[in-house]
Amino acid sequence: MRNRRVRRFRHRSSDRMHQSRSNGDDKHRIRPQTFSNGRMRNFKPQQSAEKLVEKYNLLAKEALSSGDKVLSENYYQHADHFTRIVVEKDIHRKQNAAQNIQEDQKKETKTSALDQNSLSENTDNDNKK
Repeated sequence: MRNRRVRRFRHRSSDRMHQSRSNGDDKHRIRPQTFSNGRMRNFKPQQSAEKLVEKYNLLAKEALSSGDKVLSENYYQHADHFTRIVVEKDIHRKQNAAQNIQEDQKKETKTSALDQNSLSENTDNDNKK
């Protein structure tokens, strides 16, 4: 048996060598940059969840008035989904506000305690003089 040396391949800085080859009439394909963390992002909300609730409720009413019950139910389900998102946002907003108030109160009590300590130290120093 021969001792085989491990071949090390040079890193290619460009992917030109990895492109598929065809009959010469291919044009460079532009791939959409829609992948994020391995997931495709088809839906990018341009509106807030509150506006989307209004939008889907309106679309559901229009579909119902035109007689399409299935489409109307679909729109109502979308509206329900965004309603849940709005409710969840409000819950988180209230929790964060309560935490901020508690933190502010703790800071105020600490600063007032430090101020009282510094005042008592200053009066003690003045009494010693």
